Order: sequence, then structure tokens, then C-alpha cells
Amino acid sequence: MLVGVPKEIKTREFRVGLVPSSVAELVSRGHQVFVETNAGIGIGAGDDEYRAAGADIATTASDVFAKADMIVKVKEPQPDEWVQLSPNQVLFTYLHLAADAPQAYGLAKSGCTAIAYETITDDQGGLPLLAPMSEVAGRLAVIEGASHLKANVGGRGVLISGVPGTAPADVLVIGGGVVGVNAAKMAVGLGARVTVFDRSVPRLRYLSDIFGNSITTRYSSNAVIAEAIKSADMVIGAVLIPGAAAPKLISRAQLATMRQGAVLVDVAIDQGGCFETSRATTHDEPTYMVDGIVHYCVANMPGSVPRTSSEALNNATLPHVLALADKGVAALDDNPHLANGLNVAGGKIVYQAVLDAIGEELCA
Repeated sequence: MLVGVPKEIKTREFRVGLVPSSVAELVSRGHQVFVETNAGIGIGAGDDEYRAAGADIATTASDVFAKADMIVKVKEPQPDEWVQLSPNQVLFTYLHLAADAPQAYGLAKSGCTAIAYETITDDQGGLPLLAPMSEVAGRLAVIEGASHLKANVGGRGVLISGVPGTAPADVLVIGGGVVGVNAAKMAVGLGARVTVFDRSVPRLRYLSDIFGNSITTRYSSNAVIAEAIKSADMVIGAVLIPGAAAPKLISRAQLATMRQGAVLVDVAIDQGGCFETSRATTHDEPTYMVDGIVHYCVANMPGSVPRTSSEALNNATLPHVLALADKGVAALDDNPHLANGLNVAGGKIVYQAVLDAIGEELCA
């Protein structure tokens, strides 16, 4: 199979779909890999390193899209990319279609087979290809939130750890999954006072077991969250409904009850965001203010640490890339967990949570 890797074009996206070591694995199994020039520059991997791994270098993204049997990316295709896809191609990347009807329509129209990293499952009921970026995003959420608590960028002027004789920041993490656990780890490590909310009592027990008295756990309800945000310095939205749009947990009206300069970090922004006032931002302009509350809603947070992120992502994606390269779409028949990643096929949206979010008209 000819596997294509275009350079990511989303704003300030420095990750790459395949690192050189992954290219070498594919080539060793008889596959051809076509990498757009400078695709790996953001991780410090130049064209010569990809050539040494066995890749051919394409001058333009158009060359990659025109020749490849499978396109491997990181972020969802942009409009200039999805129009280049064709019915005989497999697209393997993050998609997040529930919050992006135009992309869903564009992929359906292309006729390609689109497999989303974020809906592939494992035997434990987890999302193994989403997990590494959730780990990165959860840790970054606290780093970025702490940075934007500074008064010179509109925050409350609070040091997340405090110092002796002063109070540390009050950090709320809504959602106790992979993002939430990693956010809690980072916040605890920086000395914050941390509360984690979740709707699963077994999950709360697990969090209590691993963190002990380092955090407070609370059962998540609208009333409990509404009360807790009044004293929060930072709120991290870490909820996930696989493949579906995120629920709205803090309303516009509730912002008036919060401390001026508090920071909302919406890690669920790829799925539409979990705060009513959330809208996707970029690393160029990561924040905006609504009613005196700082909103950090960057839709590709791990793109700011591309070396770590690309390597971690490839660790998870490579077995599936190899399976698809070896067997084509027949690999979906052999692996039901990989099959759960199928979002678009034959000109139709085939993932039910996406259909529920954007409407059934695209399935016909």
C-alpha cells in the first residue's frame, strides 16, 4: 500500500501523522510511504531523516493526496484537504465530526473511508488512540490555566501553588477520565487545591484511592457545579461522550457568579465544548474574555508540544496503521475495535453519535 503523510495545515499545528520510526516499520513490511516535504519539521525531523527511514518525499500536499491509498494525519482535514480525497482512499486521523457538520458533509461527499482515532476502542472499554493526546491535553490544561491566571493577561493574579501564608489556587476538574486524571496530577503537583467531579461513583472511588487526600472528589450535578464554581480560580472541562457533542456544564448566566479573572480551560472544545460560552481558539489567539472570565479553548492543545505528542500518538496508532496497510479496509472485519473507528464510508455518515449530533440527512 502507498501511505501518504501530508503536512498539517491547521493553525500552529506542528505534529505529524507518522514519525520516521513508524515510516521505517511500514517500509520494512513492503509498503511505500509518501511524505510531504517539511511535514516533520515541527518535531525536528527533516526530509533527510524521512528518506533515511525509506520514505519518498513529495513536493506538495496535492501529490500526496493524488497518489496515496491511505492518508495518515493528526488533525481533521481542512476544507482544502477534504476536497482532494477520493472514494478509493482511506483517511486515518482525528475527526471529531459531531462538532463539525461541514467536515462531515465534505467527507461524505468525497466518498472516502474515514476512520477516526477518537472512536476506536479496546478490550477494557477505553479509547486507546484518544488516550495519549488526552494525557497531554490534561497536563497542558493546568499549565496553560496557571499561566493565564496571571494578572497581566487578564487573570485573577493568583499563583497556582500560593506561597507560605497565602492560599493556593482552587482548581476544579469536571470529568474524571484520562484528561481529568492527568489534569489532577499536574494541579496537585503544582500545589493547587483540587476538586474532581464525575457522575460515576466507581470512578470517584478509584480517584479517591489513587489520590488519597490530595484531592476532593464530588459527584457531578448541575447544582453542585453551580455552587463550586463560585469560589474557583480555574475550571477545567474534561468531559467526554465518545464521538458525540459535549454537554454544556456552565451557562453564560453562571459566569456572573464566578470570581473575576477566573480561568475556564475547555479541553472538550474538539467536541463542541462543555461551557456555553466556549468557541474554538488557536495557539495564535488562545484566549478571550466573556463577562470578566478568561476562556482558553484551543482546539489542538497538544500541537504546542509536537515532539512529545507525535511520538506518544504514534505509539498508539502504529499497530492500526500497519493493519490497514497490510489488509486495507478488510482490517475492520478482523478487529471490531478498529471497526468502531469507522465514521464515514460509501458516501454516508455511519457513526450513530455523529448522526445524532448533526442530523440524519447525511446518512441518505
